[in-house]
Amino acid sequence: MKHIGWTLCGRYLRRRLMVMLSVAAVALSCALLIVTDSLFTGFIDAVENSAGRHLGDVLIQAPPGRIISDYSVLIEQLEATEAVQAATAVLSGQGLLLSGPGRVRPVKIWGIELPQRLAVSPLTDALLVQAERPTEEIGFGDPADGQIGGLVGIGVLARPDEKTDRYDMELVRSFLGQTATLTTGMAQPGEEGQRTQFRRQVIRFTITDVVTTGVNDFDEAFVYLPIDVMSRTLFPAADPGADIIQIRLAPGADEQQAVAVVRGVWYAFARDRFAWLGLAEITSTRQMQAQLIAEYHKQLQVLLFIFGLVSLGIILLVLCIFYLIVMTRRKDIAILKSYGLGSVSVATVFVLFGALAGALGAALGVGLGCLITHYINPIEQAISNVFGLKVWQASTYMFTQIPNTVNWSSVWWICGAGVLAAALGALIPAISAARVKPVEILRYE
Repeated sequence: MKHIGWTLCGRYLRRRLMVMLSVAAVALSCALLIVTDSLFTGFIDAVENSAGRHLGDVLIQAPPGRIISDYSVLIEQLEATEAVQAATAVLSGQGLLLSGPGRVRPVKIWGIELPQRLAVSPLTDALLVQAERPTEEIGFGDPADGQIGGLVGIGVLARPDEKTDRYDMELVRSFLGQTATLTTGMAQPGEEGQRTQFRRQVIRFTITDVVTTGVNDFDEAFVYLPIDVMSRTLFPAADPGADIIQIRLAPGADEQQAVAVVRGVWYAFARDRFAWLGLAEITSTRQMQAQLIAEYHKQLQVLLFIFGLVSLGIILLVLCIFYLIVMTRRKDIAILKSYGLGSVSVATVFVLFGALAGALGAALGVGLGCLITHYINPIEQAISNVFGLKVWQASTYMFTQIPNTVNWSSVWWICGAGVLAAALGALIPAISAARVKPVEILRYE
């Protein structure tokens, strides 16, 4: 039976054009699911990793209106532990940036340390001017006019083209060396019985570099200044301080254990310094996004379920094609049975035939799905050039590039489902073939 079964399967696969339709259906369905799962999973991973990449693995955040003074001591104590590789301080705020006549943008302001920050965040790769400099030489520049230097997100200075989603780099470079005015301030509690007052402060600085992280939230909203300047501006009567400590864990460190270590160091440091030490939030960036990531995974499951239902049409298509083959090859089946091939063996031949068609389609689908996933950015760019339609907007999807990594953990079950669907589609025709009676078919031959 094995020899006859494999021979018939090979013969039908080579000569039957209709069989190739079922192979193509399996291939397209598998490719659709692989591309969908890979792109969506890649997007979820990019969202999850971007926060850790740019913010660090663990954050210590002071409550609103409070600052962490002597933060350099805290950083030294954190870096002395085995769980922490590096840490850096940030003082955050908000304001309005005037970068030119009529160019006013609401921005988020970070006072940061350079080059210390580079041990926690890959800011070097994002800089336009200083990207090729050694790490120890990266800073805020030394403007000739004596002003302080500052770094500005590329999206703060310019807007990307609506069709290409690319920035006019000539326009962006024209801002280098220009003076920008930042209006910010701090809410101050008033006297007893009086309202909270807002104290406005103006910072003028020279744009010495432009930051392009590839993450829309950072590129379109952030301005970076020296932390000591921010501290003097927002808290002139207090010692220099920060409201966030961003921590990069050592390679291989367990996240939960590391958070516990950081919490212990924080309490030991803050016990005699701050009455509000228990109000500080200590969490990992992964935990911060856990709810959002969980919702994304739910959306992915719903999307795969819908596409999976659509792909179940494979079963109907294979059923129709194989049933037609059975109806047109009844004489061949009758001859095989007259030579002693049993009904179970005949049915097995057709189920095996369906499984082979499914396996071939799944293999082609894997190749097609991997090809589309790998070249998704050139494909998207080609669509944009030909039709003038920008499918992937960084302002909508947060990233300038579509994640294009194949999710191999899903490829295998998608292939298995494709083979199983084709085999199930061949089951009813197989039963019909098994019920063929040689005497009735060959009586007039």
